Amino acid sequence: MSVENQFSQYAKDYNNFNIIQQLAAKALVRDVKNTPQTILEIGCGSGQVFKYVNWHFEKYIAVDFSSNMCNLHPKNQNLEVYCFDFDSEEFFSFLEGKHFDNIFSSSAMQWSKDLPKLLENLSKTTKKIDAVLFTSNTFKSIQNITGTKSPILCSEEIKEAFNKYFKCDFEVHNYNLEFDNKKDLFDYIKKSGVSGNKASLDFKNAKKLYKEYKLNYLEFEVIFVNAVSKL
Repeated sequence: MSVENQFSQYAKDYNNFNIIQQLAAKALVRDVKNTPQTILEIGCGSGQVFKYVNWHFEKYIAVDFSSNMCNLHPKNQNLEVYCFDFDSEEFFSFLEGKHFDNIFSSSAMQWSKDLPKLLENLSKTTKKIDAVLFTSNTFKSIQNITGTKSPILCSEEIKEAFNKYFKCDFEVHNYNLEFDNKKDLFDYIKKSGVSGNKASLDFKNAKKLYKEYKLNYLEFEVIFVNAVSKL
């Protein structure tokens, strides 16, 4: 299953399972030092960042590649929601000639197929990005048991990509999310949107994981990025 299809399939459940994403979104907006008037959000999902924006703005453009997520996003007279793959040439063409005071992105840019290229295009439209990304250390114990590789970048790869176009401050944080039983834990993996196209293990690995995963929690690692244009 593709990442896009997974997000679309579980869109209605997403708000019940994206606990870590909501914490990250809240922290992201809380740490914004100004009140930008023109905003672009990359990977808006069902509005977990937008709901924390508590100041008046002139224009807010929110982008997500799941039409189901876009349909769930809150509405506002100064808000425009677009269904774009943020790695696509269509999206890069959409950005041409536009300028934003700030770009927000929470728990989304780690899915970029070419993060340096995405950031190069974004650097032409803004002097400021505030973002939080999951890193490859998320679900680390699961990867160790199943022998699978994370589909997302490690923190060093993320730092390298951002540093190419911006002056950056980085903070890495680790979280553990506890569960009462294995069923709830595995439901979270499937429906949270953190695991992407790795959500569906083959039967052998799924059986092995259910038998050998002894922890009552899931591990998450996120990196907060405060990026300012070098220009």
